[in-house]
Amino acid sequence: MRRVCVLALIVPLLLSTLGAHEDNGSEDVLRIMEWNVENLFDTIDDEGFRDEEFLPQGERRWTSYRYWKKLSDISKVIVATADDGPLPAIIGLCEVENDSVLTALTRRSILRSLGYDYVMTHSNDARGVDVAMLYLPTSFRLLEQRDVRVPSADHDLPSTRDILYVKGLVRSHSQPAGVDTLHVVVVHLPSRLGGQQGNRNRALAAKTLWSLVDSITATSVQTVPAIVLMGDFNAGGKDRIFKQSSLLLTDHPQALGTYCYRGVWQWIDHILISSSVISSSPALPLSLPWLLEAPNSSGVQMPRRTFRGDTYHGGISDHLPLVLDLRLK
Repeated sequence: MRRVCVLALIVPLLLSTLGAHEDNGSEDVLRIMEWNVENLFDTIDDEGFRDEEFLPQGERRWTSYRYWKKLSDISKVIVATADDGPLPAIIGLCEVENDSVLTALTRRSILRSLGYDYVMTHSNDARGVDVAMLYLPTSFRLLEQRDVRVPSADHDLPSTRDILYVKGLVRSHSQPAGVDTLHVVVVHLPSRLGGQQGNRNRALAAKTLWSLVDSITATSVQTVPAIVLMGDFNAGGKDRIFKQSSLLLTDHPQALGTYCYRGVWQWIDHILISSSVISSSPALPLSLPWLLEAPNSSGVQMPRRTFRGDTYHGGISDHLPLVLDLRLK
């Protein structure tokens, strides 16, 4: 009974925020974006975490100018995704330091007029990097958010990033109430570097992730809940970790990938969906000209990254963002 009462209050509010759209079904399209933004740190020491290299006096000389330029560049890319469709209603971000950088991104960049809000994890990762989700409240009505901790310390492994779980309501013409529940998970699995210990930690994080997905399915009132899972998996689509899940990879078969290592493109960022979610086309890396270097001697273009080693390079990220348009069945 309590669930019915809560929905009775929330549904009219959600529908009213979308009332200005024409009733032609186009508002059912949700644009999803995923992006590892390569060390989005502020310039202030975050006590208890190893962020000293990203301070003005640190080895990378991370100044206020460089910080605000990166925020501005990230916001411009997000806005540019609307050139061929809607703004992303949901954006999963990897490698963000804290609430300070997300407040600055959503309130003090060109995104401030668009109304994005955010949720993020607060994990025990040694460097203090986390995952986050930006969302447009006019398209996604937040119901629940929580951190899911990977029990690395229990296995004598270094602490890694928490997994972010978010539940909300989105508009859907296929449901009698006009809205449907969407479950969103954002993850950044441990790096493939680190040898056997790194592999163990990544396998443990993957096990925690798939347990979360199974729990969503087991506790949902929907036969097949609508789930979107995205992030930097540090693994290709054929990696064995994906064999543990019924979710569907949406990688574009003709796209080179999202990350280029020593001139070789790889898919290590992914968006996965449940069978109750329809994608109009596969997830596509966003290859705007200013996100890429000029072709090298072999004709390969790489993402224009912020740093090459410890040397400031002035780009935005060493990963390309992913964009996917979807509907709920």
